[in-house]
Amino acid sequence: QVQLVESGGGSVQSGGSLRLSCAASGYTYSRYCMGWFRQVPGKEREWVAGINEYKSAKYADSLKGRFTISQDNAKTMFYLQMNSLKPEDTAMYYCSIRSRPTYDTCPGFWSLFRAWGQGTQVTVSS
Repeated sequence: QVQLVESGGGSVQSGGSLRLSCAASGYTYSRYCMGWFRQVPGKEREWVAGINEYKSAKYADSLKGRFTISQDNAKTMFYLQMNSLKPEDTAMYYCSIRSRPTYDTCPGFWSLFRAWGQGTQVTVSS
């Protein structure tokens, strides 16, 4: 059973930084796509960034240069470093993980992911 726990959210001013953490356990995938997503009330869950078992990272175009996704060597902790935060970054942030077929490039479609944590709230004030 896959278990995911997000942490590290909080309230910051515009231009500030936060580092989100995702503790992942119970998965046995030799190949995987891990993703960070965010959601605001009234809108669909949005893909933010992704990483695979080779630490190859992908980002939503609008976030490149501000956010960085990473993982530890044990592949049990995943992170999202968020810099130069803007009020529009305010959202509930979630992490998830799924198995990856050999030639899957880890597209960020939320419907492909099935396991989710409780989320961690990020609030950015002007």
